[in-house]
Amino acid sequence: MLLGVDYYPEQWDPARMEADMDTIREMGGNTIRIAEFAWHRMEPTEGHYDFSFFDRVLAMAREKGLQVILGTPTATIPAWLANKHPNILSQFENGQPRAFGGRHVCCYNSPELYDYSEKIIRAMAGHYQNERLVVAWQIDNEIGHEGSDLCWCPRCREAFRQFLRRRFGGDIHRLNDVYGTAFWSQEYNDFDEVPLPAPTVTTHNPALRLDWERFRSETLCRFLDFQSRLLRELIPNPLILHDFPGGGLDKHVNYTQAAKYLDIAAYNNYPVWGGQKEPLPPHEIAFGLDHIRGLKQQNFWITEAIMGAQGHDVTGYLPRPNQARLWSWQSMAHGCEALLYFRYRGAAKGAEQFCYGILDADNRKGRKFYEVQSFFQEVPRYAQALEAPIQSSVAIVYDYDSLASFRIQRQSLLLDCPAEMKKLYKAFYDRNVSVDVIPAEADLSGYKIVLLPQLTVTKPEFLSKAERFVREGGVLVLTYRTGVKDPDNNLFFGKVLPVGYAGLAGVTVAETESLQDANAFPILGEGAFAGTEGYGGVFRDMLEVQDADVLYRYGDPFYRSFAAVTRRRQGPGTVYYLGCSLDEGTTARLMEAVLSECGIETVSSPEGMEIVTRGGAEQRIRMLMNHNAFEAEALGVKLPPYGCVIEIL
Repeated sequence: MLLGVDYYPEQWDPARMEADMDTIREMGGNTIRIAEFAWHRMEPTEGHYDFSFFDRVLAMAREKGLQVILGTPTATIPAWLANKHPNILSQFENGQPRAFGGRHVCCYNSPELYDYSEKIIRAMAGHYQNERLVVAWQIDNEIGHEGSDLCWCPRCREAFRQFLRRRFGGDIHRLNDVYGTAFWSQEYNDFDEVPLPAPTVTTHNPALRLDWERFRSETLCRFLDFQSRLLRELIPNPLILHDFPGGGLDKHVNYTQAAKYLDIAAYNNYPVWGGQKEPLPPHEIAFGLDHIRGLKQQNFWITEAIMGAQGHDVTGYLPRPNQARLWSWQSMAHGCEALLYFRYRGAAKGAEQFCYGILDADNRKGRKFYEVQSFFQEVPRYAQALEAPIQSSVAIVYDYDSLASFRIQRQSLLLDCPAEMKKLYKAFYDRNVSVDVIPAEADLSGYKIVLLPQLTVTKPEFLSKAERFVREGGVLVLTYRTGVKDPDNNLFFGKVLPVGYAGLAGVTVAETESLQDANAFPILGEGAFAGTEGYGGVFRDMLEVQDADVLYRYGDPFYRSFAAVTRRRQGPGTVYYLGCSLDEGTTARLMEAVLSECGIETVSSPEGMEIVTRGGAEQRIRMLMNHNAFEAEALGVKLPPYGCVIEIL
């Protein structure tokens, strides 16, 4: 099991290196992650490669018994490259180039970025191709992070037009037809007339904007594919990973596609960041972990786990004693099988001075050091259980195009698709039921319950998969705004909503409305839910029932004839339709009924107590985690604030 730290020896006096590595070993680390931001150190001037510094780092690591994750340095180009080729820099929407000095400042359609990246990677790989100390190669860093997933430069404009030429087979009339450019007299005579969807008066064509989203994702994924192919050409059987940042469901890059070029999906887990008053709720942290596990549907690595307060210009919340250690255990509970902390020592200079590490700039061993040490000493005892695959009976499905469609046309000011997913996820998390967060491309067989929140784009291939899942006895949960758009991000003509899913659900949508309140109207239970009440809001579909049971009906004037929540039993399978965003209590009540219907075992625990069972025949454990700032008890075990107890079963 790889356990260690992100180490930036180039930022310190080389004389400290031996003491640093001794300290890393003292805390129980066996791995360091290096070089991802050190392009200039390895190529100080164009074509002059000097790996002597990192040769010394690797020699010291070998002496101290440390393994190495080596990063390609392409996320931070050297100043000489930006000076020689200023067009390599990406541009803001107004055409202003991004200044050299930050990170991820390059245009991913720049030929110079590819040219110079290939040269440094070839030089690195050639130099270290037989270095057994290198256990993995990390390509680039946090692709698409901090707004780097968008660029509006002339090269991107031309590349986007070429993307459209390929998509429409060079037929501009076909583009006009698909986009409906007769609207607002937007017909194009040539692909060279097609604009980028930069700010304009009102808004751009939604179909154009969806293709722009696809183009941006393809652009970034192509860069990872390029690096992956290059390393596989140069190095015998390299283990290749990339460290994804959080918030992937909101980015203009399809993490699922990007993960196809990797052997390992890695994650930088930041439950709290500068300026946040408090950390994310535990279920949201867990959701992020399960999302990364779902990219390749296998266990993952964490390349950046926090221990100290974090922030660039504004520092943040300091994890309470044992809280960051608990987040590390939670990561392991959700499929992490290798973990490194960011960072070994907080920086004294540069932009990340307030991203505190295990050691601070005072270089003293304190509470954080001993927390890491205790974690590193304990976690290997359970390696067999924690490295075993996770088998879940429940999956939440997301679709890149559907998420992009809502970024383009939000439809409700309150609608936040990832937040809606997390609300559904919490109903299972609170009952300690494992959930996979998976892309629409994934196989649905093997699951008992599949939830499709806001799957607004209807795709025939996925629809067939969903129908088969229900025929084979699965429980499918649909939500409002399902089946609204076609794959070009246009409304269907002559078809009733939810398009493609109406027969499955046994309902159609008569009308819809957007609400400005999360609890805008009452809903009233019927049948098995008679006597229960709740609230809905954000958005709602007025459901007309053809062949389904009504579980809840809208309780406000004018709309009481419409169903709010329905269930249709179809042979051995069942389809639920949630017509609005439900309050947390009603969501929990419904999902509890779904779990009971499927015979899925739940485990009761107090609020803030998480219970996870991991492992297989060789070793099986139960993890009890207290996310509360006070003592709590579960299954007869008392846990201190932010405590974790591991029981061998």
